[in-house]
Amino acid sequence: MSLAPRLDLRQSQSLVMTPQLQHAIKLLTLSNLEIEAFIAEEVERNPLLAADQTDERVTPERVEAEPVTADMAGGDTALDIDVASERFDDGPTDGAMSTGPTGSGLAGEELPDLDSLGAPPASLQDHLLAQAGTAVPRADLFIAQHLIDQIDEAGYLHASLLEVATRLGAPLARVEGVLRIIHGFDPTGVGARDLAECLALQAKEADRYDPCMARLIDSLDLLARGEVKRLQRMCGVDDEDMADMIRELRSYDPKPGCRYGGAPVQAVVPDLFVTRTRTGWAIELNAATLPRVLVNRRYHAELASGAQDKASKAWLGDMLASANWLVKALDQRQRTIVRVATEIVKQQEAFFLHGVSHLKPMTLARVADAIEMHESTVSRVTSNKYLHCARGLFELKYFFTAAIQAADGGDAVSAEAVRSALKALIAAEGDQVLSDDTLVEQLQAKGFDIARRTVAKYREGMGIGSSVQRRRAKALERP
Repeated sequence: MSLAPRLDLRQSQSLVMTPQLQHAIKLLTLSNLEIEAFIAEEVERNPLLAADQTDERVTPERVEAEPVTADMAGGDTALDIDVASERFDDGPTDGAMSTGPTGSGLAGEELPDLDSLGAPPASLQDHLLAQAGTAVPRADLFIAQHLIDQIDEAGYLHASLLEVATRLGAPLARVEGVLRIIHGFDPTGVGARDLAECLALQAKEADRYDPCMARLIDSLDLLARGEVKRLQRMCGVDDEDMADMIRELRSYDPKPGCRYGGAPVQAVVPDLFVTRTRTGWAIELNAATLPRVLVNRRYHAELASGAQDKASKAWLGDMLASANWLVKALDQRQRTIVRVATEIVKQQEAFFLHGVSHLKPMTLARVADAIEMHESTVSRVTSNKYLHCARGLFELKYFFTAAIQAADGGDAVSAEAVRSALKALIAAEGDQVLSDDTLVEQLQAKGFDIARRTVAKYREGMGIGSSVQRRRAKALERP
């Protein structure tokens, strides 16, 4: 083997993505509302972009969605790319754009959302500190503030009072006295150190904390196991009184702190509408959340006539290229989304006609092969997108489910259809609680070839307890 230096020529192939192509691919994963925020930022950054439509502004391709039938084919596939083996080139190029999805919407389109102008909800700590300012003596406020800081979001105090007293250099009795004051704050039950104390505080507030209720609260483990007869003997009450005590206990809030703070609930806005027509199905994008971006050619001409130096001309050219690219990328994104949604509706037409029991197994690869796109493109398109139809609002990912073999050897069925049938069986079981083995038999009678462990997995995934747990729950309802 020679150790002398030599010069070799080698050929290799690699896919290098420009920043603009990276941005275009990322646009596929954003919902319409996220796209609107992204567009607002670009309109503010680029003076040649406009969010409102006037006669003097034109765009290469008008950005709007038109209804399509279920057998629609074709469309631009420039965004169809496999990034599993891509090498990203982060170097600067002309017309590079920022991808931060921030902003507040299209300027001048509509009035601001009044919900966004409201103050954020007060946290549990803020709510308790406000009460402490009027209920706790000034000399003990530092103890109250320390205890309130140790209360979690559910309203429970997990700190040791002895450790708190040692840390603050205060007598233990003084710390306990401040905690008793906090126990009287709203919401009732806040500052409790365990579930039993939380329920006891609420029972005292309702004037129901008698010796019988105290024994019941002290024996919550027996209540969880459904040993109602044993509890009756311990409390010395009859069936009617025990039922009344259990109903009272169930009316209490085990996590009183959860009423305060937390992020406000955001309504899900559909990105697509699917409606049935005489000739098939119409799939269209939600125009209410679909931003329109136009290139102001007249303003570009005015700026171009005044630009003299090379730097100004280069900047103006970059802005125009960036604006044209964004309009084209948004139009291409919409066509890709409609194309994928059209194939989903085509393959799951039985679901839209008859319901979840007719949902068919479907994979990303199957849809990708049908529309001649890459599987990763379909995955991006179906992320964070919601579809509204006559049967309700569904995420596009909902229609992709695993296959369960049919018991009669026929076509495989969707796992979601099996879950729906399982949930219906448990909901209709009545007093006769069905075991997992019995559920397997009844599902097989319906044509689902499913194992017991799969039934248990689906049941636990839907938050449904075992037959023993359901039997105990029914016993507590009718003690």
